[in-house]
Amino acid sequence: MLISCPYCGPRDLSEFSYQGDASRMRPDAASTDIKAWHDYVYNRPNPAGPHREYWQHTAGCRAHLIVTRDTLTHEIHEVTFARAALRAVGGRP
Repeated sequence: MLISCPYCGPRDLSEFSYQGDASRMRPDAASTDIKAWHDYVYNRPNPAGPHREYWQHTAGCRAHLIVTRDTLTHEIHEVTFARAALRAVGGRP
């Protein structure tokens, strides 16, 4: 699988490390809602189809990226810098 780093260009998957699900929303730090925190920490969705993920180009520019990847076909639809995506939504998605 090739991931096209916005800075370095297309690179083999072995240069990257998976950092987690980029679609999860962290509860407010002041929240005392035990169910919300339990769901955030322990429950992980297993989507079929396009999914946003955090990756880091560890063997290259070390940039953190958001990769939109189809979990059924492993086709990569979009790769953006995580910092730019976070600025666009005003915080961690």
